Amino acid sequence: MAIRICPSILNADHSRLAEEIAAVATSDLLHLDVMDNIFVPNQTFTLDESREIIASSPLPVDTHLMIADPDLRAVHYAKAGSASVTFHLEASADPIGTINQLRSAGSRVGIAIKPNTPFENVRALLSEIDMLLVMTVEPGFGGQKFMSDQLPKIEEAHRAISKITVKRPWLQVDGGISIETIALAARAGADTFVAGSAIYRAEDPAEAIRTLRELAAQ
Repeated sequence: MAIRICPSILNADHSRLAEEIAAVATSDLLHLDVMDNIFVPNQTFTLDESREIIASSPLPVDTHLMIADPDLRAVHYAKAGSASVTFHLEASADPIGTINQLRSAGSRVGIAIKPNTPFENVRALLSEIDMLLVMTVEPGFGGQKFMSDQLPKIEEAHRAISKITVKRPWLQVDGGISIETIALAARAGADTFVAGSAIYRAEDPAEAIRTLRELAAQ
């Protein structure tokens, strides 16, 4: 199973982003958390700021939209050059329409579900997407504790994904991923891991990435 590590720049020093991104060059994707202070109680990067990050990043950018109107706005992040754009099922009135827009704009497509959203709500869309993101914290803030009660949902999603014979979506987890929790999420079936504090608060981010990758691979 391929393992992908995605450092979240939510936990990086935003005053020196170029250096912070360079420090995680051994990772697979750069995770860009976009919050609007509507869908979640916090605000991060504007569209213009996101465009600058996407354009300057030497890593492919995995954009996670925690915004209230992805059906209207998600496509702008794909057109900006995101390798992958993930929007929240709970915020979308027309997920198929948004999926089609993103794919037409050239990005991979992900759908995220919050801790209180049952996997069953997204099951029918698995064959339409490239990645399912199961949140293991409530979206909106970095540094939260991993919610172990989400492990059965990850397992359920993994079982469903395993039955797909063509173009299986990646199974991503985001929230509280650390050297203490990544193996739990991997054993449950996740293959793509967002980590913020565990990487950016480490003395050596590259070493933290290597350790997380090894723990997930075991």
